[in-house]
Amino acid sequence: MTTARCSRRRDALIVLGAAMFGGAARSQARFPDKPISLLVPFAPGGIADITARAVAEAMAKSLGQPVVVENKPSAGSIVASQAVATARPDGHTLLLLSNGNAVSVGLFKKLPYDPVKDFAPVSLIGSFDIGLFVPANSRFGTLKDAVAFAKANPGKLTVGTIAVGSTQHLAAKLFETVAGVDTLVVPYKGSPAVLTALRTGEIDLAFEIVGPMLPQVAAGVVRALAVSSGQRNPALAEVPTVQQAGIAGYDVASWNAIAAPAGTPPVVVERLNRAVRDAVAAPAVAERLGKAGMRLQAGTPAELQTLLVAEIRRWGEVIRAAKIEPE
Repeated sequence: MTTARCSRRRDALIVLGAAMFGGAARSQARFPDKPISLLVPFAPGGIADITARAVAEAMAKSLGQPVVVENKPSAGSIVASQAVATARPDGHTLLLLSNGNAVSVGLFKKLPYDPVKDFAPVSLIGSFDIGLFVPANSRFGTLKDAVAFAKANPGKLTVGTIAVGSTQHLAAKLFETVAGVDTLVVPYKGSPAVLTALRTGEIDLAFEIVGPMLPQVAAGVVRALAVSSGQRNPALAEVPTVQQAGIAGYDVASWNAIAAPAGTPPVVVERLNRAVRDAVAAPAVAERLGKAGMRLQAGTPAELQTLLVAEIRRWGEVIRAAKIEPE
């Protein structure tokens, strides 16, 4: 082949490569070019679903395309998570990632995906506290009273949560360890059953997400002794944290975030991150989710990755300490 022909071929390849790169860049620049699906691993009506719909509506305004919430509830968030992990990595299929994804690593012998490697973190949305609630007529005026009773009467303080392996259940088991008490943790099928058990005196104390319990507190049916995170909840400003109530080192919060399939182009992840940040900053979203007891906090993809890895490690330790056998 002559030098001239080699030169022409090289020039042609350069032009072709540039065209292909330019086409990909233009495709990414047009993102999104169709509706986006946001898969939620929980049933409609819960705090995760409310969060997803509020954020999706605001993201749609920022992105210029509908963000459609699809509920795919399942044990361990597996169905929705696997669907996103195996979806085309173009940013049009997203997952409402949560601490449930971190917990599931310790609850299952093997997941059909790797929650660290198979997702591209986009942004944290925010966190919501777990409250420690008692009936309105409870003999315990403070959390210190309940802890004192538990220490004096091992196994006698009854604590209600939703299902084994849920964040509420593991938060209760972690509380036992940190507070140095032995309680009787009773798992129920769902939050309504926990509330009924609390109101009827079947249990002494309940660990439940703050948001859904706020109407019960307002109605004077139950009282909050403490909230689980390291800072007071704005919706229950007069209620101390567990740490402020005397249990040092206890800091638990559920959280929701957005993730895309691994391999999603960085420019697309950045565009989605900006959309989440815009959504979290929107007054309508802040008002709607603030009333549900959520603490909004967007962040970087790297920060979300760090949170996920840390939560997998922490809840794995709690699950092992609670002697919960992986399924």
